Amino acid sequence: MAAGGSAESAGAGGPTARRIMLGAQLRRLREAAEITRADAGYSIRGSESKISRLELGRVSFKERDVLDLLKLYGVSDPGQREMFLALVKQSNEPGWWHRYNDLMPDWFQDYVGLEESASRIQSYELQFVPGLMQTEQYALAIASRGRPDAASADVERRVALRMQRQKLLFRPDAPRFWAVIDESVLRRPIGGRRVLFDQIEHILDLTRRSNVVLQVVPYALSGYGAEGAFTLLRFAEAELPNLVYIEHLSGALYLDKRAEFELYGRMMDRLMVDALTPEDSRQMLIKVRDEL
Repeated sequence: MAAGGSAESAGAGGPTARRIMLGAQLRRLREAAEITRADAGYSIRGSESKISRLELGRVSFKERDVLDLLKLYGVSDPGQREMFLALVKQSNEPGWWHRYNDLMPDWFQDYVGLEESASRIQSYELQFVPGLMQTEQYALAIASRGRPDAASADVERRVALRMQRQKLLFRPDAPRFWAVIDESVLRRPIGGRRVLFDQIEHILDLTRRSNVVLQVVPYALSGYGAEGAFTLLRFAEAELPNLVYIEHLSGALYLDKRAEFELYGRMMDRLMVDALTPEDSRQMLIKVRDEL
């Protein structure tokens, strides 16, 4: 996680991003004051591991703790302290997704918060249409394991959560979303012919937007790239590390080391070269749609 910046520059993004930026700035102050994590922890009646979690933005902040840390780090300017306290308040505000918290594991709540704050999202999918591009019926077919008529209230809320997430693509400050999918995604009849037809139509509509691009890796080059799906999140704020998100059955991995991100970035570049161009991908979508 990069150090630098100021509390004043951290106004962008959602509460998850602000929490990470606040932690990064407190770490920068601690290191500049040459204070150990153990001593910082003691000053707020905590431990070295608590300071580590705070600096990584993995837990919420209390005003009292931040004030004590600022005093320890020699920050006495009232204006600067007020900016930090304002950031504490912003970082503790619930995101729009808080009403779905009972359905979402902690690791996915973090992802939704970071997704909201990303300036660029790149996604590679081998099995399904990317979540940000799914229609409601396509998402329902997946969430209900192919039994949409028997979907429970929780399943319907999970679909509603996915539909809500998609609104970020239509914001005035929408991130650039670039998806690469395997051709098999278009051939897999999730939800049946009508659902897949409507899903392809929806992708065609989305890719008319200037901030949305989709490429298809054809069968001829399929299987030579990444072993599984992954997403790259890039951020405009210096305090936020670009990261790789890899979801698995029982959780997710967040890779934010520069070497890890560059490795997956090169893989995404390779997939984009192997894939059909965006325009040729649109032509494939039209062809597959017309065959349904």
